[in-house]
Amino acid sequence: MKLLFILLLAFFTLTGISLYKAYHHIAVKELKRRAQKGDSLAKLLYRTVSYGPSLQILLWLIIGLSAGGFFVLLDRSVSPGLAFLGSAALLWVGFAWLPNSQTTVVSEYIAKISTPVVELLLRLLQPLFVRLHKLVKQNSHVSIHTGLYQKEDLLDLLKGQKAQLDNRMSDEELRIAKGALTYSDKLVRDVMVPKRVVKMVSADDSVGPVLLAELHESGHSRFPVYEGKQDHVVGMLYVRDIIDATKGGSVKNFMSKKVFYVHEEKPLGHVLDAFLKTKHHLFMVVDNFEEILGIITIEDILEQILGKQILDEFDRYDDLRAVAQLEAEKEQKQHETSQEVIE
Repeated sequence: MKLLFILLLAFFTLTGISLYKAYHHIAVKELKRRAQKGDSLAKLLYRTVSYGPSLQILLWLIIGLSAGGFFVLLDRSVSPGLAFLGSAALLWVGFAWLPNSQTTVVSEYIAKISTPVVELLLRLLQPLFVRLHKLVKQNSHVSIHTGLYQKEDLLDLLKGQKAQLDNRMSDEELRIAKGALTYSDKLVRDVMVPKRVVKMVSADDSVGPVLLAELHESGHSRFPVYEGKQDHVVGMLYVRDIIDATKGGSVKNFMSKKVFYVHEEKPLGHVLDAFLKTKHHLFMVVDNFEEILGIITIEDILEQILGKQILDEFDRYDDLRAVAQLEAEKEQKQHETSQEVIE
């Protein structure tokens, strides 16, 4: 009879460990996804796993009481040393051998049979377990570390996710996640549109078909408005405000007088906050000497987050910064040619 109780307690210990493995070998989120897709076993397991800490307390209670009872009965039958070795061997089989053998199907089968009983116990003991969990949580300062210390750790995680065999995140989702983490590392000067390719209009220009054609040709839908010199910006002109203009008039009659500036050394995270606060999506970029270097738009920042170019309703060129580079090279060649002529 004593041997039967010893074997029964060993069985309960291994069953408790097997249930623990079955309930936890699949992440809760993945279990929920499978349940939503109609997987009957996932539905059964998720219903029990949703009890959270209460399930863990119950399983560890079963494992602890069964293993403890196994040791006590075995100690009465053999020497304490053999009882200790027998208990250690039992726990080794449960925690070390079972996960490394082909017992996943068996564990799930045991879980399928045992879940109704486990769920009944959880419903009965839930109030007690909740209080116990709160008590332990209040008096415990131990927390499980995520393993992430800084942004680079999260970037490494995303990089590893792409190579994961069962990865179900698209390249676009991974690219956007990476862009959202890294865009603020860049400065305004790194992504701004240089002044040489920015189409600016004079406040005294007449609104009409000629001007509208020029604005369309530029590839932008928003334009800084200057008065006198181009460094004296007095407003912003939006194509949408003049596209249906029939009475003519000058640009200053249609422009918005709000002009915002940002320093070239500011990080993109700062500029995005400024865009959201001001509700203005184009800033003039300046240096320490208040000289206008170019413009930056909210699209320029979103491109860094999304990892690809955004074309607005009037964009024509593939890459304005590339156009600026070509224009700079052209100017350099012209300068070199003129120098050769002089010499």
